[in-house]
Amino acid sequence: MNDATEDSAILDGILEASVDAILVSDQHGTILRANPAAARLFRYEIAEMVGQTVNMLMPQAMAELHDGFMAHHIATGEKRIIGIGRDVEGQRKDGSVFPLHLSVGHSKVAQQRIFVAILHDLTHRKATEDALARSQRLDAIGQMTGGIAHDFNNLLTVIIGNLELLEMRGVDQPQLPLIKDALESAELGADLTSRLMIFARKSNLKPEKADLRIFCSETLALLKRTMGATYRIKTEFADDLDMVMIDPVQLQSALMNLALNARDAMPSGGELLVTIDNVTIDDTYMAQETDIEAGDYVRLSVNDNGIGMSPEAQRRAFEPFFTTKSESGGTGLGLAMVYGFVRQSGGHVTLYSEQGLGSSFGLYFPALPRGAEERAQQDGNGLASKQLPGRGETVLVVEDNPKVRKLSIERIRDLGFETLGAESGDEAYRMLKAGAVVEIVFSDLVMPGELNGYDLAAKIASEFPAIKVLLTSGYASDVVTDIMAHEQPYDILHKPYRQSELARRLQALMVAGPDA
Repeated sequence: MNDATEDSAILDGILEASVDAILVSDQHGTILRANPAAARLFRYEIAEMVGQTVNMLMPQAMAELHDGFMAHHIATGEKRIIGIGRDVEGQRKDGSVFPLHLSVGHSKVAQQRIFVAILHDLTHRKATEDALARSQRLDAIGQMTGGIAHDFNNLLTVIIGNLELLEMRGVDQPQLPLIKDALESAELGADLTSRLMIFARKSNLKPEKADLRIFCSETLALLKRTMGATYRIKTEFADDLDMVMIDPVQLQSALMNLALNARDAMPSGGELLVTIDNVTIDDTYMAQETDIEAGDYVRLSVNDNGIGMSPEAQRRAFEPFFTTKSESGGTGLGLAMVYGFVRQSGGHVTLYSEQGLGSSFGLYFPALPRGAEERAQQDGNGLASKQLPGRGETVLVVEDNPKVRKLSIERIRDLGFETLGAESGDEAYRMLKAGAVVEIVFSDLVMPGELNGYDLAAKIASEFPAIKVLLTSGYASDVVTDIMAHEQPYDILHKPYRQSELARRLQALMVAGPDA
């Protein structure tokens, strides 16, 4: 083997082995070599990339500037990315944009300039940073709120004490109502600070070992009389639930806050669904989706089919004093209290909402450990074998949330499938009509545009009967989906779901008949 052949073999080995994407291009930006990791990252075949310019892998705004950057570097030698590295954005074959880190080196071969780019996907890191920033923002607000509430309590203690002393010393009769009003107002202030302390996670909880079903049943019995005849309360409690350590008074207060918020979101009446079940967070995908540490939890979900929340309202929902009900006297402390109580209990809160369709709150409480044998008997949730359900079949992922769509695409590719992406049912239908070849459509249920998940599934059943459909939804049950017109029943894969659940559903579709 001569030196050139040996060098070529070593280069091929490096390109094949690298987990990061590697591209080799000439000075005009034409791609000369691409490794398998680059093909996976950008969702192209290697043959589709070689011979094309690197501009195909960039958002349009960056692509329009790229040639100028290259010409400037060749003319001046100034380094902006070469030898330095920079966080930029890439664009996949399906048009989705994602964050990546780009490092570029250059050399000369036979008097021709060549550039070698190494690209690292930053999608996971960006999602983690965003989740951390949200958590830190709420933690900072909580610390500030706790300090203010503590100082305010000291002031109220002095005010209430002095008012009570005045009352005890026998003031004139006309002055008693004034003192009484002042005392009541001061006590309201003390109640306000106690609620702020709950958000700040500095309240004195009195946890006890509890079955959530018991306390929730008692609270819902009270709510049924309070909410009125135009509201229907449904419950779905799992038969075999783990126990949790919880302050029952604070739990009942949190449930009442969520239920009364749901009532306000359904001014003409509606349905409230409360579910309780065991949830195991045991894979990185589910932990990333829910921003919850791995472990066993008991999840209390409160769902309504009301007016829903805007993206801005969802982002700020747990901040104290943020309210969408200021005209009706809302204080903006209800959800802040729920958040603080759950976090102080070692748990986490999730929120899923669509405007015009309703909201779903998930309260995750750490489950008390069971015996090893009991837990082993319950855990039949892992994949029965390491064999992946996919063998290169193509799944069209339809999801309007870009972060969820990227995550879903990655999950499905890890199960052995090829993927295409669409941001709406309308776009997915256009892709199918244009000749996209897919075996399965994995679609969210609630999406903007003409076609929701049910509508898309109906068109596929009518026009593309060989394609199978799996629907998913962020709502805990069909309290929302029941109001969406559809003829054929579908078993919904509810978010958040484990990777093993997704694998089983896809595997079942692959082995099922054509009418699955």
